[in-house]
Amino acid sequence: VMTLIQDIPVPVIAKVNGMAMAAGCQLVASCDIAVASEKSMFATPGVKIGLFCSTPAVAIGRAVPRKASSFGNALTGAPISTHGALLHGLVSKVVPEEKLEEETLRIAQKICDTSRPVVSLGKAMFYGQMAQGCNTAYSMASQAMVDNLALKDGQEGIKSFIEKR
Repeated sequence: VMTLIQDIPVPVIAKVNGMAMAAGCQLVASCDIAVASEKSMFATPGVKIGLFCSTPAVAIGRAVPRKASSFGNALTGAPISTHGALLHGLVSKVVPEEKLEEETLRIAQKICDTSRPVVSLGKAMFYGQMAQGCNTAYSMASQAMVDNLALKDGQEGIKSFIEKR
């Protein structure tokens, strides 16, 4: 499931309201966008019972800088607060609990209001270039721009820009 999130053509949004532990924290780190309530906490506590959270560490290590907290928290099992998760990139946005549903749906609607083929192309390019060197990543991004311009929605976007509408 965790690896499929990057492969599906639409963005996946996590809505977190409480504890996201071990694989739950991994799921949050794997999602494209994560919105969390202020009361949420994130942890990989397996080390406390003799089981290092190895698979969660893959997604978390790619979402959160190593020295900021992710590896240290995996080594100690200590939780990360919602604001710490925001500061270090594990979540995209923190909102009061009563606004969580509304804000998550607002973000989803903004994505739905855009071109699905363009979003799909962009998501695939973004994740594809992440594991590449800088030159290869720019080459991939350049090709994605050409592919995007070939899409009907890309052509309409350029036309509307030129016509100032």
